[in-house]
Amino acid sequence: MTHAINLKGMTWSDPRGYDPLIAATAVFEEQNAGVSITWDKRSLQEFESTPIEELAAKYDLMIIDHPHVGEAARQGCLLALDHWVPEQSMTAIANETVGKSFISYTINGHQWALPVDAATQVQAHRPDRGARAETWADVKQAAREGAVILPMRPPHSLMCIYTLAANIGCPCGSERTRLLPEEVARTVFSELKAVTDHIDPACFGMDPIAAMDRLSEAKTLRIAPFVYLYKGYSNAGYRSHRLAFTDIPVLGKSGPIGSALGGTGLAVSSKTSEPEVCSEFAAWVAGSDCQSGIYANANGQPGNAVAWANPRVNEPVLDAYHNTRATHEAAWLRPRHDGYMAFQQTASEIVNAALTEEMGIQEAISELNDAFAASFNEGR
Repeated sequence: MTHAINLKGMTWSDPRGYDPLIAATAVFEEQNAGVSITWDKRSLQEFESTPIEELAAKYDLMIIDHPHVGEAARQGCLLALDHWVPEQSMTAIANETVGKSFISYTINGHQWALPVDAATQVQAHRPDRGARAETWADVKQAAREGAVILPMRPPHSLMCIYTLAANIGCPCGSERTRLLPEEVARTVFSELKAVTDHIDPACFGMDPIAAMDRLSEAKTLRIAPFVYLYKGYSNAGYRSHRLAFTDIPVLGKSGPIGSALGGTGLAVSSKTSEPEVCSEFAAWVAGSDCQSGIYANANGQPGNAVAWANPRVNEPVLDAYHNTRATHEAAWLRPRHDGYMAFQQTASEIVNAALTEEMGIQEAISELNDAFAASFNEGR
């Protein structure tokens, strides 16, 4: 290295998002003399909503959420990693990804990020309080008993609609002209409302982290039926009571399919002055060696299937990866078109208004369908 390279990265503030990157960076810097990467962090809510273009103007490296990629591709603010990562490395990462994590960052024929963290809506429960819920009927019964918590702060309320619809074989957004057929939407709202009518109203202000904090401490709660995997809550000593993660409870007849995909990817700004070094770092962090070792050992939640299959990675987290693998492999990929992100926020607010009876279900369904159809024109 003939000159010092000082890079800036942005991730999110949960230990799962920050700690593994710090650990990986330390090793990468040791292996690449003259390279320095400094990481900033933002909250989960900011992670889900901050425009990538805004981050790409300030940072070389970014942890991103895949629904942003359509917008980012149009803006040209991210590096097309397929032009920079060697084909052999890119193929290995694609083949070793968990479920749709890799393709969630592929759009317009290019790869805009590499998966470093896999997550989808799964089920969390307190094993010291009893068994998991097998079916949505079990969830409704547990809700009537006051044992259910469900994070409903936008966009998580909409994610529940997505998961239920896809689980019964009617995934949202199959048609550009509407989000869901009216009959299906009515069924989904009815099933979700049968649970949300019995949860603490404070859930409508909770994200998954807040919900799992409550679940791990509360004396009466037992189940969070839909919550994004946060493996830390299965680690001994992370909270006063450990949570176990398993496949989603099913409403449909085909098993744990259709969960709304989450997770994170590592992207590179198109404005960076060091595209080669940034791309090398991203590919190394997403690779099986780093993911199974450094990344997993430092509070990371890998996106690589080699790590997910490793007993040593599973043992500290009550086999969370093994026990949610089916749900992750059959997860549903959210829309990612330019214009989707604005729809996601609006739609989440509509869902909550309907579930809290500030708006009628029929009106909500109509507004959701109209807003989804309009979203395909908003980004142009």
